[in-house]
Amino acid sequence: MTNIPVSPIEAVNAAIQSHNPFTNAGIVKEQDIWGKNFPDIPTLNAHASDAVFQAIQLVRTSQSSQDKVTSIAITAQQGVGKTHLLSRIRHRLEREGGAFFVYAGVNNYTDLNLIKYQFQRTLADSLSKTGSQGVMQWQEVAAAMANEAGSGNPQTPAELVKKFDQAYTKTLAMNKNLIDALQKQVLRKKQNVDPYIVRAILWTLSETQSPFAIKWLSGEELAQFNADTLGLPNLTKSSQDREAEALKNIQQLLNLVSSYNPIIICFDEIDVKNNSTDDGLPTELVIADLVKRLHDTLEHSEISQGVVIITVMLPVTWTMKVNEMPGGTPDRVSKYTRRKPIDLKHIDTNYLIELVTLWLKDFYETRNLLPPYPVYPFEESQLKEFGKGKPTVREALKWCAENFKVYEELLPADPIERFELALKRENEADIGNYLEDSLLIAKAIYFGFETLKGQIVEGVMIEDITKDIKPKIQNRDFINFKIIGTENGKEVKIGVAVIQSSQFTLTAGLKRLTDYETFELSRGCLVRSKFKIEQIKKNSEAYKLLNQLISEKGGENVDLIEEQIRPLLTVRSVCKKCINYKLTEEQVFDFISQKQITFENPLLREILSNPSGQMPAVNDDDDIKLIEDFLNASSISEADNTDDLDELFN
Repeated sequence: MTNIPVSPIEAVNAAIQSHNPFTNAGIVKEQDIWGKNFPDIPTLNAHASDAVFQAIQLVRTSQSSQDKVTSIAITAQQGVGKTHLLSRIRHRLEREGGAFFVYAGVNNYTDLNLIKYQFQRTLADSLSKTGSQGVMQWQEVAAAMANEAGSGNPQTPAELVKKFDQAYTKTLAMNKNLIDALQKQVLRKKQNVDPYIVRAILWTLSETQSPFAIKWLSGEELAQFNADTLGLPNLTKSSQDREAEALKNIQQLLNLVSSYNPIIICFDEIDVKNNSTDDGLPTELVIADLVKRLHDTLEHSEISQGVVIITVMLPVTWTMKVNEMPGGTPDRVSKYTRRKPIDLKHIDTNYLIELVTLWLKDFYETRNLLPPYPVYPFEESQLKEFGKGKPTVREALKWCAENFKVYEELLPADPIERFELALKRENEADIGNYLEDSLLIAKAIYFGFETLKGQIVEGVMIEDITKDIKPKIQNRDFINFKIIGTENGKEVKIGVAVIQSSQFTLTAGLKRLTDYETFELSRGCLVRSKFKIEQIKKNSEAYKLLNQLISEKGGENVDLIEEQIRPLLTVRSVCKKCINYKLTEEQVFDFISQKQITFENPLLREILSNPSGQMPAVNDDDDIKLIEDFLNASSISEADNTDDLDELFN
């Protein structure tokens, strides 16, 4: 960016006014661990992350079974960056590989009496997240097993996943034959391994069957049909039974998985309050005891790559709780550093400037802007003064959120010029993937019709717009609003539902849109993108309801087009921020009317126009024919196991 001229200050300021990148930035959640990486200063608390990667190297290369499992306790005050550190470790492993990552956020443990069973679920869920090779971590393990079993050239996990369901699997029978063959070969090389766990992990190579295999690996019961399909036992068990068996299952899973790659397990936020077992044990002691059990259970097993367990807590939790536990628990929670937790540090002036620079670099680059200087709109002197207090990361980012603003600029004197400036800025503002936000789109369309009240559009005199759809309990907000007016001397009530989400939601919404009597409609209108409509299957309930709406009820489906909805989002945003541009709502409505922005909007006009009565093109669903052909086949030849493996690796 050094050769790019500085962006116009108006554009930079508009970006600042439209979005604050520091809002909630100091609160790192579980989705931040697994999702897109956020700006990080690798040198901040590098002593802690370096220790973790050194521990991974130790367990991987150690020849002693005693060193194959180690643990690290990390302590820090609230907001210093404990979860931020775990995110750094996770994203580095995703980029570079070197270990499987398991995140055990303690907030997800709702019943401490079932801690081992819940940890088994956490383990299964974490390994279902994407690893360093672009597929699920489970699939990396399954691919390693398959490559170990096969005699051909090793395949990447992505290649094997693609092959499994697309290239060579002709029928379910062949699918099972292949799993049988792989399972048999793996068990020849792995001793004392539960054959069903091996089988379930191998099934994760199948995109269609992996959800059921992972559910089984988490200790949950499957529908009997799915269990039979996968060839897995499916005993009905109580939660207490699952808890009793969980530690053995965890041991089997960790021993098997860690034979292919080290595993790092991160227990985060163990200082959860107001949560305890029936015996009164608080969360931090329950987790520390679980870490001890994992350490002792795995230490003498024949694992080749090792396990590193990280436990993150407040300093007082370590000093007053965990370090006082009997039975050698503290030594097992902080083994790598010999019972001395690694403490995280607050940021200083230099780190604060570097942190702000990184956050703003991402903010400006995504908008193709070059600010006057890297920390604009802050001054370095401001940051240095605040940094003298050695704030936590959370305190620093909160301060940035509160102070991320530009001084009031000199706006044009003419209101219409201010309106045009507002239109330009709000149109250029980054509002994310708004085409997936059904509620936001509905609000924009509703606003558009509000500006048209009292006008005749497409032959409809628009008298009122209402969000009060009754009966509310039956509607449950599926119908977003109702347009009330007159057309050819008759009253019209058009119910509008914007549904960009799943087919399940679509079906529920269409049930309301077609129920004219209950919701007092004369016409129902579904707003949904064309490519989402095309995904509807002809044999689905959603298709039947859509056909009923269009062919029987005289309703319609209106295609949601980006170029048509964006102007409505823009004018709604201008109205919401009118005070920033020294405009009144009345002026905004007046200027919208003068420029006929909403009157000429194709999306609004299409909603009001007479329905065509034509059903949109949808998915022909070739799957039905495939299934019928399979069911009607007279016989299925049993393929030889050796041939199956040869086909997998060639």
